[in-house]
Amino acid sequence: MERAQEVGFLGLGAMGGRMLARLRESGRRVFVYDPNERAMAAALALGAEPCRSAAEVADRAQTVLLSLPTPEIVREVACGEGGLSAGSEVRTCVDLSTTGPAVSREVAERLTAARIEFLDAPVSGGVTGAEAGTLTVMAAGEADVLEAARPLLEQLADTILHVGSAAGMGQLAKVINNLLSATALVASAEAVAFGVREGLDAQVLLDALNASSGRNSATAQKLPQAVLPRTFDFGFALSLMDKDVQICLREARAAGLELPVSEAVAAVWREAQSAAAPGADCTEIVRLIEQRSGAVISS
Repeated sequence: MERAQEVGFLGLGAMGGRMLARLRESGRRVFVYDPNERAMAAALALGAEPCRSAAEVADRAQTVLLSLPTPEIVREVACGEGGLSAGSEVRTCVDLSTTGPAVSREVAERLTAARIEFLDAPVSGGVTGAEAGTLTVMAAGEADVLEAARPLLEQLADTILHVGSAAGMGQLAKVINNLLSATALVASAEAVAFGVREGLDAQVLLDALNASSGRNSATAQKLPQAVLPRTFDFGFALSLMDKDVQICLREARAAGLELPVSEAVAAVWREAQSAAAPGADCTEIVRLIEQRSGAVISS
């Protein structure tokens, strides 16, 4: 098999596992590592080839994709002892995670020093988009690095945007997107709970909003899919949404900007995160809003 058809993948969770499946369906040979045994077993069932560490993946593949949950894990996996930068074959790292601009710039600098090209390429679209190959990639890096990675990314996404040449710009676009998504969910839940308390039917109200100017990702997807049926299983962790909101606001403060509406939204997410069970879905924040309003958003 040509080397271009070989790739490494680190991080096989809700998003990574589905992206791996897309790569395997395209016929690519994929070398994988994840410390989670269940995630590795699922990857091997797809025909991926196991490695014992990030460094071993980077010993076998010239291009390695990352899909990891936190900035700290990305930093350690990419640059720590036994990490990606210790590999002998890797030439390019494509980071699909959401780390925030500061960590992305740090990782890019350290990998560049190890002669590894870096593409800051966070994705949006959730597990549904990962499964269908309809993600959006917000890529930052040199144009030639993006073009070399494009055939891989096209297996995962139907929208690939080059948002800047400097590492961190993709992350900035992503956390701004997630700040807006988080704001939409909080504001929409408050508004719909208010309507329900005053006697409106939740489904009918959502139908009206979605046919009108109030439509957004929460009214069109999160509330009807995961809140009305009371499943609270949209597929994105509350802790990760809270993390992304906090990253975005830290970047704004570092830039000397005040975002008062966003700060208020962030306080609601932080309160929900403090009360949430481990692994809680992002839509669980609606329970907090329901408690405050005295209304239940259900079908």
